[in-house]
This record gives sequence, structure tokens and C-alpha cells, in this order.
Amino acid sequence: MDQRCYLTKDGFEASLKLRRLQEVFSLYQSWQSCYRTNRESSMANEIWRVDLHCKTNNAAHNTDEITTRQLIVRRGQPFSITLEMAFAFQTSDILQLTVETGCFPSQSQGTKCTFTNRAPTCVAGSKVIWSCKVDDRSVLHRGIVILSVTPPADAPVGRYSLFAALKSGTAVKESLVVLFNPWCRDDSVYLPDEKERQEYVMNEHGLIYKGTAYNFNSITWEFGQFEEEMVDICLKLLDVNPNHQRDPDGDVSARYNPIYIGRVICAMINCNDDMGVLAGCWGNNFQDGVSPSRWTGSVSILQRWYQNNCMAVKYGQCWVFAGVMCTVMRFFGIPCRVVTNFQSAHDTDNSLTIDEYFDEYGFKPKQSLDNIWNFHVWVEGWMKRPDLQNEACYDGWQVMDPTPQEKSEGVFCCGPAPVIAIHQGHTDLKYDIPFVFSEVNADVVKWMLNADGSKTKIHSLSDTALVGQKISTKAVGSLTRNDITNTYKYQEGSPMERVVYDHAVRLNSQGKGVLWMNTCQLTEPKEVEMSLEKETSFKNAQDIKLNLKVSNRGKTNKTMLILINVQAMNYTGTQAKNILHAQHENTLLAGQVVNLPIHIPYSVYCKHTGNFDSMKVSALTKDDKGDIYGAQINFALEDPPISIKVLGEACVNRPMTIEVEFQNPLNETLRCCCLTITGCGLFRSDHLESSCMELQPNETLKVQINTTPYKAGMKTLVADFDCSAFRDVKGSCTVYIKP
Repeated sequence: MDQRCYLTKDGFEASLKLRRLQEVFSLYQSWQSCYRTNRESSMANEIWRVDLHCKTNNAAHNTDEITTRQLIVRRGQPFSITLEMAFAFQTSDILQLTVETGCFPSQSQGTKCTFTNRAPTCVAGSKVIWSCKVDDRSVLHRGIVILSVTPPADAPVGRYSLFAALKSGTAVKESLVVLFNPWCRDDSVYLPDEKERQEYVMNEHGLIYKGTAYNFNSITWEFGQFEEEMVDICLKLLDVNPNHQRDPDGDVSARYNPIYIGRVICAMINCNDDMGVLAGCWGNNFQDGVSPSRWTGSVSILQRWYQNNCMAVKYGQCWVFAGVMCTVMRFFGIPCRVVTNFQSAHDTDNSLTIDEYFDEYGFKPKQSLDNIWNFHVWVEGWMKRPDLQNEACYDGWQVMDPTPQEKSEGVFCCGPAPVIAIHQGHTDLKYDIPFVFSEVNADVVKWMLNADGSKTKIHSLSDTALVGQKISTKAVGSLTRNDITNTYKYQEGSPMERVVYDHAVRLNSQGKGVLWMNTCQLTEPKEVEMSLEKETSFKNAQDIKLNLKVSNRGKTNKTMLILINVQAMNYTGTQAKNILHAQHENTLLAGQVVNLPIHIPYSVYCKHTGNFDSMKVSALTKDDKGDIYGAQINFALEDPPISIKVLGEACVNRPMTIEVEFQNPLNETLRCCCLTITGCGLFRSDHLESSCMELQPNETLKVQINTTPYKAGMKTLVADFDCSAFRDVKGSCTVYIKP
């Protein structure tokens, strides 16, 4: 029998398939080896992925309240990035990083730096030096490299491009934003106290004081510096400033300096010289914009400016300018607070004195270059002043005023002026110290203009202590007022206050051809004393009653014509309307005291309530010798209350209900009623509940509003109610939004 084995047809086909599979597998192995070789050759120097760790870095740099979707760091403090590479990273390998800011980055200007994990590679003369090192948490054999990168404490602030490459490989590009760092000892805005850092950098809510020195109130202001769009808005503000348009290289390079940044921001908040944020208006016609008293925060203003191609928002007055500037300063990391100075002088000629005039009827003429404002609001920024003599002597709080009053070096801005220099009367230093010194410490001389053109000094109204009262800012960590008057000047009436004033006048007059004279003798003996005393509260929609007390301190009888005037006043010290005029003729015996009642009915002043900020009552008298005496009181009216509260529990990303309540206290219908609600982290924009509605006599408005909070933490709600009789009545409440 034949023992040979023959393949069947099926077996032959199976064998053929097996050989073919083996050939295919061999070809695949060959191709895979070739692919691996080529891939290793082409990708050995490439970085696959970069992780900026925005969430953890931003949290460590106190910027996570702004966003966790882009990297925002503070200078002088390291941050981590992870590079994932194709293959293992060797300790001998060199990673090269380059950072650039501005349109024309330059190492000599400090706007570009190239550095490695070994050492910086900056050229000679480089202005700033960044650094990095490989973190111990890296997994090098897997190609995972964690770098700790540190911007220098004097790096220009702004948006940067970050390029990373291995040897000659292709660089990957990322971006980041660098801010000032008040937590870093080497930064020129370093603020040692953590509670103050939380208040002056991190707090999105504040109080601004308004009214008069006699009676004032606070309004809640939403700074909102950590709203996410603030990144683009604030950086845009720097990029459209005139310095950048003229010299972009020099402008970006100078952004390392908070003194420079402060002056740029100060000028850019008003639109007088540039594409600034706010247009000012001190009249009563706001039909083509928003009344300054309507605003409750900065975010809506900055959003409108940015969204309308940097067109100025209408309208602002001093507290609005200051509130917006505080927002921008805090965003950039410069500690900042809003300050109100009551009885604030506007000295147009830098004489450090204010002359005020009255006519023979006791009215204050409208024409006056110098004025005393009921209040004026500016900001203080915290920074070092190495540009001034006696290094470190003038570090600390610096006055900066964005309200466009007078020009500083050709631009409508003011400061930074060291508060310590103002306190010591060092009016020969920069910036704008004589102007700010006058605001808080000018002497006031008041005159009566006679019919023949002559003038007579008014005894008892001329004053060395009238200007600069109750200088106020929000206290750290609470909703109370911090009186900081003693940081600006010595106590009024003290010998040192007069010494400093005279020193300031002497320094200010040097080189100006001005005759300096000692001003310590302004106060003269008075035979007649007059004072105005409150008899009722100063509530809007109610009659106002006062008492005029006149005392004859002389040894002879005096026959007097006493003139009493009531004027509606703008807060800038100019009169809006004459409300009431009365006169009394009295003969006062030697040593006699008389009391004259003053009654101001609501029916008389109600027609003006929407067009004035305060009411000034003045009393003037001339005795039979021709001596003139006077007294005055300037008070703001107290608005009826408005309440706002949250119903139930509030949680992030869950609907919550707000209730607002306002009662009409009048026996007349309130027309053109408008209710606006704002709150950072609660509303994306101002919430206008209703407008052009009416509220019947003694009726109560109760409105419930729904919103969904998008940020956790302590937040503030602000309600603004405006109508025909009451102008922008405000109320607020705080609410904790649970995560």
C-alpha cells in the first residue's frame, strides 16, 4: 500500500491561506518597525501636550475667583505646568521656554525672556529674568515633566504668550496673564497684613460714603473685579491708553511699575483726554445716558464701555469714577480703597486757600472759581515710591483721583500723591500734592460783596478747620466706617496743624513769585455768636425745623438785621435753587441770647427734591458797627427705606427668590417708578424689574424676583428705586451662596 500522504483540495487551500497570513504578518512587522523608527526620529523633540493646571495655579495665586479656564498668576510667585512628551525625558535634556508680552517683545525692554530648566538664556542687558526648574513630581521615564515657573517680582503685568520646546523641536504656544502680587515681599505693592489684603484686593463689595459732614450715609458698591470678563476689559483699558498709541514698546515695558499703571488707570477712567470709560456730568440732564446716582457698581459700566468699542459711558460723578477705578486697581492686584473727604475744597489756583463770596442778601453768588464740595471721593492705592527722595519714607497709601478736575502733567488725572507727604505738608513732591493738600486742609475766608464793589470779611464763617472733615473709608472686615482724617493732617486746632499748613504754603509758593504770609491769625475775637441747631430729623417728604441761636457777647446793645436763606445745593458746592428767604430785625442787649425758629415746609422744597443733593441754611447779620457775622448748616435729606431679602436657602446654580419692598410715604402718587437689582455672582447684568409704573399714595410695592447664582460665597444684593419724588433710593443685603 502506498504510504504517501496526499492533501485534499480543502487542505491545500488552508495551507495556502496560512502562508499568506504569515507573509502579511511579516510585512506588518517590518512596516511597524519602520514606522516606529521614523516616528521616534520625527517626534523625539516634540511636546505632545501642555497642562497649565489653571484651577490649582489660580487658586494658589488668589485668582480662581476670576476664572479657572485661563491661567492667571501673580508675579514673584511660582506656578506649575506639565509637559507631556513622546518618550522619556533625560536629565541632560534642555527645555527652552520663552515668554512675550506686547506687540513688539524685546528682552532689553523686559517684555521678552527666554529661559531653560538649566539657566536663563537672556542676552546681556535683559530687563527681567524668568526662571524654571523640573519638579520632583515629574515622571521622566514616561516623558511627563512638571515645571515650576517663576515670573520675576518686577515683570510687566498683562497678557503673555508662553512658548515651550525641547532642543530644536517645534514649540508649543500657550497664554497666561500676569498680575501684581501684594502677597510677595519683593513686589512693590506688597501689603503685609492678610486681613487688609482680603479687604483691599479680594473683596468685591464695598461702601462709599456720601452726604455732608453734618449727616452722611453709605451706599453699597459692587466692585466686581473678579467677574470673568474683567480680564479682557481691564487689559483693553491699558491697550487703548494714549501712551500705548504713541509708544507701544515703552508703554508695555513700563507696566512693571504700579506708579505708572496707577496714573494710566486714573486717566483712563475719565474720557476727557482719551477713550476713557466714563463721561462726567454735573448738571441735571441725563436723558442721553444714566444718572450717576443710578449706578450701584462698576461691572455694568465697564461692560458697556467694552461692548461699545470703548465709547465713554454716560454719566459719572466722583463716587462713580472712584468706584470704577477701585475695581480696575483691585483686578490688577494693587491694594485699593475708596475714600470720601467731606467739606472737600477745590482750589483752582493752588493757593491753598478758598475764598467764598455772599451778596448783601446772604445768597452765595453762582460765579466762583473755588468751591467747597459737600464731599469728594477718590481712591488710595498701596505701593512703594522709590521715585521720591528719602526712599521708603513715602511708601504706603497714595491718593489717586480719576475725577477730571485739573490736569496733571497735561492729562486729566491726579496722583499718586503719598498720604504721608500730604500729612507733613510736603507740597514740593510729585504728584499733585498741593491740590490734594488743599482738598483736605485749605483755609477758608468768606466775604460779603458790597454794592459798591468792595468786600467785607464775614466773622465766624472764615475758618481754618472747615475743610477736610470726617475723611472716611470702609473698615477692614466689617460694614463700619473707618475715620482716617488723622492720616491726612494733624488735629484741627493743634499747633502742629498750623505749623504744617504754613510749611506747605511756603514750599508751594517757592519759585512762583508768591508772597507767603503766616496764616495763624485768621481767627479774630467775636462779639456775636450764631449757631444753627436741628429741631427735627432731616427726612425727605417731611417738614424741616431748625433753631437759630444768636448771642451778644459784647458789652453794648446791638441792633441787627438777620437774614436767613435756604438753598438747594449740588454736592459740588454750587447752588441749584433758592428755596426760602426770611429776615428779622432784632435788638440784642449786652449778654442776651435770642432763639429764632426756622421752618422749611415740604410743600416748599418738594418741587426741587429730584434736582439737588443737600440743603444749606445760612444766617447772616450785620450789626450797627458794620461787622458781619454768620452761621450755616448743610445737610442731606434722608430717603425712605427700601428692603431687600432672599427667601429661603441660596445655592450655586440653583434658582433663588429675592423680595424687594418699598412703601410710598406720601399722600400723592409716585410716577415713573423704576426698580433695578444688581449683584455680582447673582446677575450677569443689571436686572431691570419694571419701569414707568405708578405707586399710589401710601401703597406698598412688593416684588419677587428669581435668579440663579453662578458663584458661591458671600454676595451682596443691591436694589435701586427711582421715581418722580425720590431719586435712586438704595437698599442692600448680603447672602451666603452655598457651593
